Amino acid sequence: MDARETVLARARDEGVVFVHLQFMDILGITKTVAIPATQLERALAGEIMFDGSSIEGFVRIEESDRYLAPDPSTYAVFPWDGGNTCRLICDLKLPDGSPFPGCPRSALQRALDDAARDGFTFMVGAEPEFFLFQRDDAGRALLAPHDRAGYFDQGPMDRGHEARRDMVLALAGMGFSVEAAHHEVAPGQHEIDFTYAEALRTADNIATFRFVVRTIALQHGLHATFMPKPIHGQNGSGMHIHQSLHRGEKNAFAGDAGRLSETGLSFIAGVMGHIKAITAIANPLVNSYKRLVAGYEAPVYIAWSAANRSPLIRVPASRGEGRRLELRSPDPSCNPYLTLAACLAAGMEGVRSHLKPPAPVDQNIYRLSGQELRELGIESLPGSIHEAVAHLRQDALIRRTLGEHITRAFVEAKEIEWEIYQKQVHAWEVEQYLEAY
Repeated sequence: MDARETVLARARDEGVVFVHLQFMDILGITKTVAIPATQLERALAGEIMFDGSSIEGFVRIEESDRYLAPDPSTYAVFPWDGGNTCRLICDLKLPDGSPFPGCPRSALQRALDDAARDGFTFMVGAEPEFFLFQRDDAGRALLAPHDRAGYFDQGPMDRGHEARRDMVLALAGMGFSVEAAHHEVAPGQHEIDFTYAEALRTADNIATFRFVVRTIALQHGLHATFMPKPIHGQNGSGMHIHQSLHRGEKNAFAGDAGRLSETGLSFIAGVMGHIKAITAIANPLVNSYKRLVAGYEAPVYIAWSAANRSPLIRVPASRGEGRRLELRSPDPSCNPYLTLAACLAAGMEGVRSHLKPPAPVDQNIYRLSGQELRELGIESLPGSIHEAVAHLRQDALIRRTLGEHITRAFVEAKEIEWEIYQKQVHAWEVEQYLEAY
């Protein structure tokens, strides 16, 4: 029995009535086409078409027809809703069956295929954070945290623990292996970590995670947001990404005597060399740069270390097969497929060119003066999406990795977003200037 036949048999045995065909647009928003289970066989044969002209950054109206190609390995039944609805994550295809150049999942697959030609598998783990906010009587989200708890607090201070428990149960019911769940530093902020896996599966898991968390929060009368910095004066939400390359069963980042291997060091050098362009993808909102400021544990400076958490890249103490690097700048609003594709391409350039990273910085970078930072050659991440997009425009490797279609659509969307933001009159300006001038 092949994979498609297995899905059909499972759906029949599990009493599936509806099928959600999911895909992600360029800006990282998950979209769904719902079909009755009677159409599942057609869907698995790639015969379900949709109009892509209304999807952000996809196509012009005169070339709008796109086909959904479900990946049978992503079949999962929603544990809620009576268990009669399943989902399949899809790649997007052109009418001739070739990959659609605006499909983020296909962009990651291209990067993975490229690394595989050198014998490498890209392994990734993510630590996404989110906030739970209250809703008003009309169901609209309020900027009011669900609790006042802090890091690792438990109930009754952590009033979100029941919602978080149901999120973990729902994720487990969809095949996730959850490693930990806890309250984070800020009021109403939470984190759920799931198992390290091959990069495409991890990107699919991040997309699923965001959908499940928001669904279960709604069932508890709450609003879950992955907005990076919703509250001034509080820690923002990040999504640290743990990464390593494997050759077969062996971790290529594991060096002698517990050290990071030369491959791992070169991978770090590659990521650091392209991080300003990667930042546009990994931190894609105007709001993302309200998180990337000193004083709230988010990285600001381009450096690496195995000894502290202030640099951009940290090498955790794990040894052997657990050896990895932790990129601490991405936030959970990013498109996971594009972010992982960009990280892998940059790291592989470092590996292929045998690049060497600068010396590790083992002191607290936030306490260094401007002069000390300059003497150490430590630069800063871009300070705005406008600045990050300018670096993306100039980075041939990252542009090539994303593809011209995705790059063009992404840059255009972000430039429009920045222009709108720049023209707004914000509450701070009114408070600061209205009566003073």
